[in-house]
Amino acid sequence: MTIKQLSVFLENRAGRLDEVLNVLAANDINIVALSMADTADYGMLRMIVNHPEKGRAVLREAGITAMLTDVVALRVPHATGSLSKAMHQIVEGEVNVEYMYAFANGTDASAVIRCDDPLRVIDILKGSGFDVWGEEAYRANEL
Repeated sequence: MTIKQLSVFLENRAGRLDEVLNVLAANDINIVALSMADTADYGMLRMIVNHPEKGRAVLREAGITAMLTDVVALRVPHATGSLSKAMHQIVEGEVNVEYMYAFANGTDASAVIRCDDPLRVIDILKGSGFDVWGEEAYRANEL
């Protein structure tokens, strides 16, 4: 039940993000969720896209460094405190969360979680009554 996140290393220069987005758009790759962080020298663009393998391939063909990473996409009701309750279960399970970003889609909210033990996080969350996205996450905004 993990999903693939497309990660792209971006040189910190004008127009680089535009190049990446143009390559994806030209190849019918739809972005469902994204996060971008930067340092003085480079940025890291993390995305959930509708076709992760194809996304990586077309970016690489364009000379853009891209990789796929296993992540967990937590699905909670779009209500106050839902994410807090889920994260509490992960903390209690003593799993380290490296980073997280979120997106909302109607009555649900979702958090993409990168952690040191994704399968354990899935077990913890499901055992606590939470849901996680499978491959339907790639089409979340179409549902």
